[in-house]
Amino acid sequence: QVQLVESGGGLVQAGGSLRLSCAASGRTFTNYAMGWFRQAPGKEREFVAAISWSAHSTYYADSVKGRFTISRDNAKNTVYLQMSSLKPEDTAVYYCSGADSYYSTAPKRMREYDDWGQGTQVTVSS
Repeated sequence: QVQLVESGGGLVQAGGSLRLSCAASGRTFTNYAMGWFRQAPGKEREFVAAISWSAHSTYYADSVKGRFTISRDNAKNTVYLQMSSLKPEDTAVYYCSGADSYYSTAPKRMREYDDWGQGTQVTVSS
C-alpha cells in the first residue's frame, strides 16, 4: 500500500519561503510521476506542479511559475516543492500525489493521480 506523507507546511509572511517535502513508501519510485496540488478554503483543488519520474520534465501552474520549484530525490523516495516569494493567495492545504508513468511526462489533472497524501497547511500572512 502506497503512503505519501507531506511535511514542511506552516505560517510564513508574504515574500517568504517554505519547502514542502513528500516522502513515499510502499512502492518503487521508478516510473512514478509526482505532483503537488492545493486547495484553498471554499475553492476546488487545483494543480500546482508536477515532475516526471526521471525529473527530466517539470510542469507548473501559471500562478506559481517562476516562484515555485518542484524536484525529487529518487534515492530518498522524496519529492520537494520549494516555494519562494509567497503571496497570501498561496494559502491552502497542499497535497502530494503520485501516478504510474512510463514516459518522461507527468499528469496535471487530478483524476490521473492514484495516490494522495493527507495534506499540509501553508498559510501566508500579509
